[in-house]
Amino acid sequence: MKLKDIHDLFIKEGIKADPRGLNIVELDLLKRKEEYDDLSDKKKENYDIESLTNPYYDSRILYGDENTEVKTVMVGIDIESQEILLAKQLINSGTKIDLIIAHHPEGYAYSTFYGVLEMQTDILNKQGVPINITEKIVSQRIKEVQRSVLPQNSERVYDAAKLLNIPLMTAHSVADNHVATFLQNEINVLSPTYLKTIIELLNKYPEYKHASKIGHKPFILNGSDYSHCGKVFVDMTGGTEGPLESFEKLEAAGVGTIISMHLSRKAVKEAEKHHLNIILAGHISSDNLGLNLLFDKLKKKALEKFEFIECSGFRRFGR
Repeated sequence: MKLKDIHDLFIKEGIKADPRGLNIVELDLLKRKEEYDDLSDKKKENYDIESLTNPYYDSRILYGDENTEVKTVMVGIDIESQEILLAKQLINSGTKIDLIIAHHPEGYAYSTFYGVLEMQTDILNKQGVPINITEKIVSQRIKEVQRSVLPQNSERVYDAAKLLNIPLMTAHSVADNHVATFLQNEINVLSPTYLKTIIELLNKYPEYKHASKIGHKPFILNGSDYSHCGKVFVDMTGGTEGPLESFEKLEAAGVGTIISMHLSRKAVKEAEKHHLNIILAGHISSDNLGLNLLFDKLKKKALEKFEFIECSGFRRFGR
């Protein structure tokens, strides 16, 4: 497959797996189109045209010819300059690498990823929090994340890929959407009574089995094995951790248990204050599950066999 075809497939499948639902994604893209049409010609010159069809700022081709034929990809959860150098060393040693795929965003995908947090407005609304509330609390969180990104040197990894001439892309929300929707659907079908049943479910998947072997098993952070689940919310997409105010609103909306990849100390304290059970499934393991679900679709679409080279915490498990 060509690099552009891979990217287009990731966006298409990311939209299909988006927990907001297709109608909301289409409304989001329509809003962007209307905003773009209202801009002056001068302002249109610097507009991110791809964002009119790709709702995920953090999932982009960062470097490389879109027509590059790809058969072997090196995949890592975090790709930094050292991984780019590693890829070049492997290439020099005779290993074919056509493309590097990073899960966590770098370059332009990192400097603009705060825009993805807008997803959380509708994700929280689907859990029963009124939309007027979610808009206000998420907008404040977006500003916080944007300010934290502004001083960062975001082009280092892009520069390394460009200097060594290795195609590079990111697949962040397109993968996170998959793990969030997959686990939410599995739990909705299972309809667990106790938290221990959710832990047992997670441990059936190879990504979490592998994580347990290296000391990163899923665990109950707040609650116990026989705490009642109540309404379960799988919170694993939307760019990064959401607003602290969301926990009070989720409690009021009837949510009993939150399953997350990871939570900051402040977020944990806030969730505990509002009597919410918390299960931490694991960060890298959950990222792996999302990527693997996405790569399964890539392999089905490709006419030829794809080879994956694992690095930086990525482990390939097919289904």
